[in-house]
Amino acid sequence: MLDPTSLYRSMFRIRRFEETVLENFPRGVFFGTTHTCLGQEANAVGVLSWLQAGDIVFSNHRGHGHFLAYGGDPRALFAELMGRSTGVCGGRGGSQHLQWRNFYSNGIQGGIVPVATGMALAEKRKGASAVAVAFLGDGTLGEGVVYEALNLAALWQAPILFVVENNHIAQTTPTAQGVAGSIPARFNAFGIPVSELDSSDVLEILSAAGEALHAVRSQCAPRALVIHTARFGPHSKSDDTRPPQEIARLRQARDPLRIHAPRLAADARAALEAEIEAQIAAAFRQALDDPYPAA
Repeated sequence: MLDPTSLYRSMFRIRRFEETVLENFPRGVFFGTTHTCLGQEANAVGVLSWLQAGDIVFSNHRGHGHFLAYGGDPRALFAELMGRSTGVCGGRGGSQHLQWRNFYSNGIQGGIVPVATGMALAEKRKGASAVAVAFLGDGTLGEGVVYEALNLAALWQAPILFVVENNHIAQTTPTAQGVAGSIPARFNAFGIPVSELDSSDVLEILSAAGEALHAVRSQCAPRALVIHTARFGPHSKSDDTRPPQEIARLRQARDPLRIHAPRLAADARAALEAEIEAQIAAAFRQALDDPYPAA
């Protein structure tokens, strides 16, 4: 388990990366679109801190935080968003379509879930000890392919952890208007044990994720973790329909950095933040100077 300083370092790196993206998008330095995970940093760090060698991570359109928590390089991610040849995928995948080592992301709603399930099954049939982790949002629960994948994951006992990051607003649609019934009950219907957590505290998420992944590994079977979380930023760049007061309330009550910060000495935290600020600024500048791919 990581120490409090390492956890804060990982979350603050994600925070400053995402803020830098939103601050600079109007300048036209990035291609395509982007979806930041401001407010959800603790999910990525808390879950992916338990990864072991060979484990596979499947992300979605809101995947920068997952990539960075996995160990990805901020400069390579900036460069990918800028379409530069030094990007994660040579500048051709953009914000939503990344592949690096055993990390995969895809912008198609729910599209990664059956792929993740199949790759988890492949690891099981190889006799490997690796497991898969698949992140999905509450909006993805309207996609039929998700339930086909849950059915097969349960039938085949695929070693996979499904992590639902329920930020309660799918693009601009509140979850209450788009998801009927109980989210945990959807996994229970397929016989997949599920745990549910309403928290932005990285330590609580770390504990819940550790228990879930231990069960996946020890029983070689699927599990689900539903994390009720909060998204501070817009769905993509500037399409937030929520009142500013609501965002302010969420930042006050649900900010994972604000929750975790008091666990660090003030001077040590300030030094860490200054270090990360410099690293992210340097990564951004370097990516801006990187070349575009050859025609």
